[in-house]
Amino acid sequence: MIDRLNLWLRAVPAWSLYILGALYPVWLLYQGLTGALGVDPVKAMEHALGKAGLQILLVTLLVTPLRRFVGLNLLKFRRALGLLTFFYIALHLLVWLVLDVQILSQVWADIVKRPYVTIGMAGFLLMVPLAMTSNNWSVRRLGRRWSRLHKLSYGVAMLGAAHYVMLVKGVQLEPLLYLLAVVLILALRRIPKRRGLHSA
Repeated sequence: MIDRLNLWLRAVPAWSLYILGALYPVWLLYQGLTGALGVDPVKAMEHALGKAGLQILLVTLLVTPLRRFVGLNLLKFRRALGLLTFFYIALHLLVWLVLDVQILSQVWADIVKRPYVTIGMAGFLLMVPLAMTSNNWSVRRLGRRWSRLHKLSYGVAMLGAAHYVMLVKGVQLEPLLYLLAVVLILALRRIPKRRGLHSA
């Protein structure tokens, strides 16, 4: 079954993910314009984009464990998934800046005074060098340093999940499940290559 799925995935071009990824923000915008996002469409769009970005990031981090423990090979899609993560989080930030807060001085005040905003902004800033070096030239230029640099994605995931937990009011299950998922995925990535599910 996995071999058949891998064979099918080989025929799927990685660029197709960019097209699919662009559809969701367009759909959200359409829903916002038609009143389908409720009484506060800006907040709904902002939260939906942030959550989607975190979900894609989790899938990106799962690429290596899925290949190692299940045999599912998604390596050809990892760069596209990483760039889509940055795209969604950048849109999430843009909606917050332009449509939600709007006042530049208030933006800075929120970053400084609201811990969940500070953490979210820190996560985004860590993503910038990852997005800028997600190309073949950077891989060749940086060599082994490229892999070390892209381990920043672990910190991005933790900061993103923490941002989500702190964002909601009170203790809610969904953000905690995302945080748990990040911890479990990072733990899976720490398992030595010689070990797998069969040896557990």
